[in-house]
Amino acid sequence: MSGLGGITLALLIFGLMLLLMAVRVPIAVSMFVAGASGYVVQAGWLPFASFLNTQAFARFASYDLSVIPLFILMGHFATQGGISRALFRFAAAVMGGFRGGLAMASVLACAAFGAICGSSVATAATITSVALPEMKRHGYSGRLATGTLAAGGTLGILIPPSVPLVIYAILTEQNIAKLFAAAMVPGLIAMLGYIAAIAVYVRLVPGQAPEVAADREALSGALVVGVLPIALIFLLVFGGIYGGFFTPTEGAAVGAAATLLAALLRRELGWGKFAQCFYATAESTAMIFLIFIGADLMNSALALTQVPNQLAAVVGSWGLSPLMVVTAILLFYVVLGAVMDELSMLLLTIPIFFPMVMALDFGMPRESVAIWFGIMVLMTVGFGLLAPPVGLNVYVVNGMAKDVPIRESYLGVMPFLITDALRTTLLLLVPGISLWLVQYVG
Repeated sequence: MSGLGGITLALLIFGLMLLLMAVRVPIAVSMFVAGASGYVVQAGWLPFASFLNTQAFARFASYDLSVIPLFILMGHFATQGGISRALFRFAAAVMGGFRGGLAMASVLACAAFGAICGSSVATAATITSVALPEMKRHGYSGRLATGTLAAGGTLGILIPPSVPLVIYAILTEQNIAKLFAAAMVPGLIAMLGYIAAIAVYVRLVPGQAPEVAADREALSGALVVGVLPIALIFLLVFGGIYGGFFTPTEGAAVGAAATLLAALLRRELGWGKFAQCFYATAESTAMIFLIFIGADLMNSALALTQVPNQLAAVVGSWGLSPLMVVTAILLFYVVLGAVMDELSMLLLTIPIFFPMVMALDFGMPRESVAIWFGIMVLMTVGFGLLAPPVGLNVYVVNGMAKDVPIRESYLGVMPFLITDALRTTLLLLVPGISLWLVQYVG
């Protein structure tokens, strides 16, 4: 196929996918239909049927994929078991002495919940259900409250375990434990950056948060005991993984079992909620795995056009520095985040961009480049969860705050987007921040 023909067909495949998404066809179906159309046009029906006959089993027979439903189940046990309330009460007691303390507490609670969840939307929705009524009761503006909770929810994927990071590891055949280690410091920087943004915002913009609340709950032994299970689960899972006692997949299973035990001990997980955890996990896992199949078909159709190879050759001929190439890719992710969710973006683009990045010379070992690029992609994907016009987290939180206009929620995330941009730039220019902990992982 000629270069022009290949490029034209690739654009038509992408255009068909975006058109289907625009008319609210599910993303997995949009990818599948666009990819199938492109594949049949280029290779014919019989090769397409043969591809479908083997691809689903080849994709889903991977043992590593079982880590995804296990971490999702772990998050649902934590949600239904009332663990989020204990986290928020403890965080509110710790941060209650600061102006904007409840907003800061929400960020801390999101970070802690994300450490046993792995999902951005689940973190945002769970902590919002607990923190939003409290912030409203204490006089926080809808703009600050919803903006904080939407931004805090992104910590669910920035702080390990992270489902998008697991998917990146599977797609690029990288070590999941090393990627989790690389995400630790950037995740903590994100949390501290959000807290700093709140501290500055409530002082620069009057009326967004009250002065220190007089009726705040004092830190007590009971509150500390309430969050001990979360700390113990985190230490058990990641201590076991990095101590060499079990693999990340086994660690996810241990974490899910430990979270179930913690929820049962709190006596808030009845049979109805227990069943709901499995139903919700099955629903989320099915959605992710269907996107896997759709993305595989899209990528196969694009590979037949030879456009990925042509794109790599064109980028190489421009003579750009490796850092500029990565910057351009990250900017593309920001734009793509306006129309797609984080999992779809990763599954669709990593097979195209990863080989291109690995062919560049950054003066680092190949494994270090792969891990650092994964963290950069994760940071940018988090940006897409907040930025308009989509901002999935903003929609989730705003939908739970029915009296707050969506415009106010988007204004509320702007200070956090500034910190996201600063953090991403720092990690881009100083890869050692992401790679520091990786050197201690065997």
